[in-house]
Amino acid sequence: MNSSADASVDRGACTGSPLEVLRIFLKLGLTCFGGPIAHIGYFRDEFVVRRKWIDEHAYADLVGLCQFLPGPASSQVGFSIGLMRAGYLGALAAWTGFTLPSAAVLIVFAYGAGALTGPLGTGLLHGLKLTAVAIVAQAVWGMARNLCPDRERASIAAAAAIILLLSTSSVVQIGAIVLGGLAGLWLCRCEMAAPSGHVAMPVSRTVGLITLAAFFILLAGLPVLRGLTGSAGVALFDAFYRSGALVFGGGHVVLPLLREAFVAPGWLSDDAFLAGYGAAQAVPGPLFTFAAYLGTVVAPEPHGLAGAALGLIGIFLPGMLVLLGALPFWDAFRKRTGAQAMMRGVNAAVVGVLGAALYNPVWITTVHSPKDFAVALVGFVLLAAWRAPPLVVVAFSAAAGVVMALV
Repeated sequence: MNSSADASVDRGACTGSPLEVLRIFLKLGLTCFGGPIAHIGYFRDEFVVRRKWIDEHAYADLVGLCQFLPGPASSQVGFSIGLMRAGYLGALAAWTGFTLPSAAVLIVFAYGAGALTGPLGTGLLHGLKLTAVAIVAQAVWGMARNLCPDRERASIAAAAAIILLLSTSSVVQIGAIVLGGLAGLWLCRCEMAAPSGHVAMPVSRTVGLITLAAFFILLAGLPVLRGLTGSAGVALFDAFYRSGALVFGGGHVVLPLLREAFVAPGWLSDDAFLAGYGAAQAVPGPLFTFAAYLGTVVAPEPHGLAGAALGLIGIFLPGMLVLLGALPFWDAFRKRTGAQAMMRGVNAAVVGVLGAALYNPVWITTVHSPKDFAVALVGFVLLAAWRAPPLVVVAFSAAAGVVMALV
């Protein structure tokens, strides 16, 4: 810890207790509606403005890091704040408090969804699927405005969408994002102000290298172990881990990855998948807790509570490993012009990936009539123009689905 390689460690960062962190993040996990951007706003109000655990510049720098990396950005920000406040146990406490409330609600929904039969249940589930149309459309709209403001990045997004519309394979999705990064290196080298601020974390470069190695070993090794053992549990963990490891641009982008991993092999139906995704919009906390629902209802064993735990660990683990691996090296890397250009291309490609997912599976499996389109359109306008909370859109779409089924 005294070596020059570990000079980035900030020994004065940990000034609180894990219990304190757990209490505060549990409150946030019960009240943070609105998706990752809203979560980042809640965190800023709680930890920059009210508690002054971190200053404005350092917080902005931390948010930039977590948006740069694969994984759930808001959960990574919360994990980092817990790490700063109370070390590794504080990071675990932050993740636990922020994640468990929504995961518990989605597990309950998963157990109750099978009881939703007849016109009432069918209409309710269809309404939740229409919620997914509005939510994903609003995510595509907002991300396109922010991440594709010029013709170069708009073209990268369109190319990625076309690639994904021709093939939804997870390998093709990865290829589209890689090609986006390469195109960004070529097309997106515009002049930008050098990032400012400094992120000081109690993570040494040694720990960073170990966690980065673990990230890549699991990414490459789990498919091999899956093939050698034929274990359903390993297969499920690999599906969750791979989905969490390849998500850039926020929680909604995990939708096509999870669908390819779980619906394509027949582990659950498109209807059950989209109904759970719609329900995930109604709960606070990170969208990645959708994995708890999937782990509960998926056909192969383990499912139920064991599957939910496997899903939560599997989908969150890669983002936290790569975050710990990046923290000691971020300051130097983020100031490189090439890295900035590459990530502009990656972010544009992510918009295209999400746009393709809006069409298939979300649109073609859900919108079957003018009435369906009308409900989805109202939900989109509520989100994009009226800035309504997602919970309001969930309630409206679910009620509309029930009415359409009964009339």
